[in-house]
Amino acid sequence: MAWFIKQETFTAAMTSLSAEDRLIHRNAHRCWVEAQRNSGVAMASGFLVDDQHNPGGGGLLVFEASCYESAEALIRDDPMISRNLVTWTLHEWNPVVGSLRA
Repeated sequence: MAWFIKQETFTAAMTSLSAEDRLIHRNAHRCWVEAQRNSGVAMASGFLVDDQHNPGGGGLLVFEASCYESAEALIRDDPMISRNLVTWTLHEWNPVVGSLRA
């Protein structure tokens, strides 16, 4: 298994929503993450903050998958991606020192 990192930034479609509507989509994303974790996928998700600890409009998802194609197929089911609420990049990550527990 390989580690992957998805970095995302909110689109204008997301930032133009009311706080209540953004919460609905964030909760759908969190439920999706929990479903992946419950199915055995090693995964951790979180949002980015600036130097004042204010949310920066995006986040990171770190997870394991067998290959890049499997990783991409998995994240395309993330509600934030399938609803076009974020732009994103996906990279395989080769950790050199340390370990992660998701």
